[in-house]
Amino acid sequence: MRTFALSNKMAVAVAAHPVVPATARALCRGATQIRNGAEPVSVLVPVSTSFSRLESVRGAGKLAFGRDLPGCNGYRSHCSVRVRASQPSLEAVPVPAGYQTFVDQVKSRLEAERPDLPVGKNGRDDEDLLLWFLRDRKFDVDAAVEKITTALVWRKEFGVDEITKDSISRAAASGEAYLHTSLSKDGKPVIVVTSAKHFPNDAELPESQRHCVYLIEKALSQLPPGCETFLGIFDLRGFKQKNGDLKFTKFLIDAFFKYYPKRLGQVLFVDAPFIFQPGWAMIKPLVGKYAALVRFCSADEVRNDYFTLDTIPESFKQ
Repeated sequence: MRTFALSNKMAVAVAAHPVVPATARALCRGATQIRNGAEPVSVLVPVSTSFSRLESVRGAGKLAFGRDLPGCNGYRSHCSVRVRASQPSLEAVPVPAGYQTFVDQVKSRLEAERPDLPVGKNGRDDEDLLLWFLRDRKFDVDAAVEKITTALVWRKEFGVDEITKDSISRAAASGEAYLHTSLSKDGKPVIVVTSAKHFPNDAELPESQRHCVYLIEKALSQLPPGCETFLGIFDLRGFKQKNGDLKFTKFLIDAFFKYYPKRLGQVLFVDAPFIFQPGWAMIKPLVGKYAALVRFCSADEVRNDYFTLDTIPESFKQ
C-alpha cells in the first residue's frame, strides 16, 4: 500500500492513475482509500480551515445539495471511496436453456399469491418482463417473485400506464430532460438530463417523477434488437447548489434498483463542477457496485466517443 500525505491547504483527494478515471475523488477528512487495480492507495487529506463548511460529511452534502443527506453521520472524521479499475459485469445474466420452467414458476406464484396485480403487457403474466427480473435475480425464483411484486405494485400505484404527454407537459417544456432522437454509437437509446434546468420544487416533484418514468418507458420501447440497456447523460454544465435535489435523486435510485433493474447501461456525468463532487461522494455509497457504471467526462468526449457528427444531441452541438 502506498500512502501520500497532502498539504494542509488541500481539501480534495485526487487519485491519478492511467487506469483509474478522474471520478476517484472525494471531499473528506482523514484517510481516503482509492483502489488502483489490485493495489490500494491511501491518500491522507487534512482539511484546511478555509474549508470549514466541509469539516464533516454532513457539511459536504449540505454544500452540494443545500440540505442534509439522509443517513449521513455528521460526526464521522473521514469517508472511504473505492473505485475498481476494471468494471464488474452489471448486466442481467444470460438466458439459460430451460429458462421457460423458471418463467412458469414465477407466473404461477404471482397468479396464486397476487391475483390483484394487472395482467397483459408489463403485468404479472408478461413473460418478457418475468424473464428480465429472473435474469436480474440470477434465476432465484423467490427473489424474482419478491422483486417483481414490488415493481408491479409500484407501477399500479404510480399509474405508469396512465402517464400521457399532457400530464408531463410542464416538465417536458422545461428542457430538464429529454429522449434523444438518435441512438448512441453502440446502438443505445439516450436520455439526456440538463441539470442546470432542474429546480427542486415539492409541488412539481410528482410531475418531474412522471416525466422521468415516461422517458424511461419510451427509451425501453425503442430498444433495437440485441440491445437491452440505454445510456443516461447528465449534463452538469452550469450545475449549482440550487439545482441539487435529494428527493428526486432518491426517486431515481429507487427506480433503477427496484423497478427498472439493470436497464441503465452507463451514466455520463459531463463537465461536473467542483460543487457537485461532495454530493456524489455522499450518493456513491448508496448505489454500491452500480457506481462503476458512472463515467465523468467532458462535453467533447461525449461528442467524440458516443455520437457521430449527425447524431450529436442538440444540447451538445455548441
